[in-house]
Amino acid sequence: MANTYSLTAISRDDLGKGASRRLRRENLVPAIIYGGSSDPVSISLKKNELDRNLLDEAFYSALITLDVNGTKEVVVLRDLQRHPAKPFVLHADLQRVTDDEEIKVVVSLHFINEEEAPGVKLEGGNVNRLLVDVEVSCLPKDIPEYIDVDLSKLERGQSIHLSEVKFPEGVVSTQLSHGEEHNLAVVAIY
Repeated sequence: MANTYSLTAISRDDLGKGASRRLRRENLVPAIIYGGSSDPVSISLKKNELDRNLLDEAFYSALITLDVNGTKEVVVLRDLQRHPAKPFVLHADLQRVTDDEEIKVVVSLHFINEEEAPGVKLEGGNVNRLLVDVEVSCLPKDIPEYIDVDLSKLERGQSIHLSEVKFPEGVVSTQLSHGEEHNLAVVAIY
């Protein structure tokens, strides 16, 4: 993985709606760390630091080094609760990871060579993306930043399926392992 991410956190004892509101007024985001062999820990994250990292799409599936009161842990972002009408995060869930245990993460799909596809270049079609991300299972060290989907051979009316995508070594699609097949993109003419 190319990018490394780190966040600074402070453990907290105040729990509940009022405590969370107080944290948000101080530009902190309430969060929780769970998983692994340790008990869940309530923390608060710096809002500006979290917001800056959320701008990068790879952050959502990357390993994050979390510094909680001087103790470092490796986590992944599991869930974000956002305000329904305003552009800010209300709460974050982080999961601890271990080097020897597989983890499931959602990874972005990057569609490449769209302009070279015969259905687009020669027949004037448009590529309709049906999925933008895919859930994969792998060891934490093998989590890809994104997965490339090559569209260079698609003709009009053809689609590319999940089973046709080349996954990096050690990375397995959870949908394919459960026998589910999905269309990722199709070339259509309107």
